[in-house]
This record gives sequence, C-alpha cells and structure tokens, in this order.
Amino acid sequence: MLTRRHIRVKVMQCIYALIQSKDDSLEKQDKFLKDSIENMYTLYLLMLSLLKEIHTFAASQVALSSKKYIENASDDFPNKEKFLTNKVLVQIANNPLLKDELEQRKLNNWYLNEEYVKLIYKAILESERYRSYMQTPTSTYEEDKQLIQALFEQVIAPNEKIYDYFEDDKLTWVDDIPIVNTFILKQLKKVREDEQAQFFLPDLLKDSEDLKYAQQLLSKTLLNNAEWEKEIEGKTPNWDKDRIADIDSILLKMAICELLNFSSIPEKVTINEFLEIAKEYSTPKSSIFINGILDKLVKEYKSEGRLQKMGRGLL
Repeated sequence: MLTRRHIRVKVMQCIYALIQSKDDSLEKQDKFLKDSIENMYTLYLLMLSLLKEIHTFAASQVALSSKKYIENASDDFPNKEKFLTNKVLVQIANNPLLKDELEQRKLNNWYLNEEYVKLIYKAILESERYRSYMQTPTSTYEEDKQLIQALFEQVIAPNEKIYDYFEDDKLTWVDDIPIVNTFILKQLKKVREDEQAQFFLPDLLKDSEDLKYAQQLLSKTLLNNAEWEKEIEGKTPNWDKDRIADIDSILLKMAICELLNFSSIPEKVTINEFLEIAKEYSTPKSSIFINGILDKLVKEYKSEGRLQKMGRGLL
C-alpha cells in the first residue's frame, strides 16, 4: 500500500515537525515516523469499515421501513433489500479478519460518531447511481462491484465532512487520505467473488526493507544535516539559506542523502521522486529550483566518483 514516494513524504513530514518543534531528538522522530506509517493503516481500516457500517445502518433502515404503513421512496424499488445483498458490500461487512482487526485496535469511531454514517447513507440514497442500481431486482457480481466503486469514488471519498473529521483527528492524515482512498478504489476494482478475506487486509509495507529504508533516510538526513547544508550552499551562491523555503531545504537534503547513501536507487529515480513531491508540497517554482541544484550536484558527484550506484533500484 505504501510506496517509496509515500515513505519519502513521511520522512519529510518528520523532519519538518522536528524543525517546527525545535526538538533534535532522533529517537522521538523515529517514533513519530513509525507512528505516522502505522496510523496510515489505521486510516485505511477506518475508511474500509465505513462501508461495513453503512451496510449495518442500511439493514436497520430497511427493517424499520418494513414496519411502517406510510410509503417512502424505497417502495418504488422492486427489491428493497438489494443494496443489503450487494455481494461486494457483504464481502466487506462480513469479513472476519476486518472485524478482528477493528476489535483489536479498538476502532469504534463510527459507532461513536454515527452521524457520519447517516450522512453518507443519505448521500448514497440521493445519488443517481444508487437509484439506477435499485431499479432492477437482481444484479451480477460485476454490477455489484461497479456500484460500490462508483459510490466510494463519487459519494464517500470526496465527502468534505469525512475529510474534516479525519483532519481534526490526526494531522498527518491530511496527506494520507488521497493515498488511502486511491488504494481502496484499486482494491474494489480488483476484488473477485471468490476473494479470500485477507485481500482486504494487505500489508502496509511491501517488506521489512521499506521500513529500514525509511528509518535510514530519516537518520542519515538528520545526522548529516550540516554536511548537506554545505552541499546546497555551494550550488546556491546568490541565495541566503534563510531564503530557501523550509520544505525545499528538507527535500534537497533528503535527495542529496539518498543520492550518496542508497546505492540501489538510480539517481534519475531519486531526482524524479523529489521533484514530484516538491510540485505537490512546496511552491510552484520549487521543482525547477530543486532540479537545477540536483542536476549540478549529480554531475559533480559523478566526476568526483562519489556517486556509486548498482542494481535496478526501487520506487
């Protein structure tokens, strides 16, 4: 779920937090990094469990409507329980591993904040995609899957109330929400009818090397901060270091650290990744500024034999 680019962003956030707090404890920053990565998985579980809670709430509403004498909009549908029997939604709602994971982590957020479930459910009922789906009494697995994909992409993921809720809960989730939502949508597109329960609980990191990479990038960037500053100053003679944006400075130091310390990552990968991060997290001209400095440094490192690369590298 977590790519190398996301890991780089997590490291950047840690270093930025250190600068803002003026806390130079590497141990604390390492813990912040681990917690930030782990919290991303918590966010994934909460977003996925929102679908589970929507199913539960929908079941209660269908049960209530069956006891009423007054007709409502759902009476126009040939099968009032069709949404409840949506095969993909049932796969998620009845997933035993998801249930266990939520209980172990004590993630009962939606139970404590049911108004968000009601809000999303109401938006689903009002959506044209849902009403179109409910016009027929039955559907195939593929049609069920397409509905849940559409509802997640068009109703759940862009909901500002949900976004605000997560933003207020944990600051790092602001950057994690788009990543998690994109991943869930990919999962919904790939899921099969005979899928194992584990499918919806993937590993956060591809392997232990990713966590090792994150920790080393953080520690080597911080411990060699003075050295990286000299490298940057040598390529920006007309710039006072205080004039360089904090994020630009952090990204440059991380990029230099990666160029010189991670031999398995090609320099083109390093440069491209940090330029993309700069475009998203810094000023409009930052990527041009960073690219100019890194281009000079790479040429210098190659001529001096300091750039030792091997292997295909990883993104």
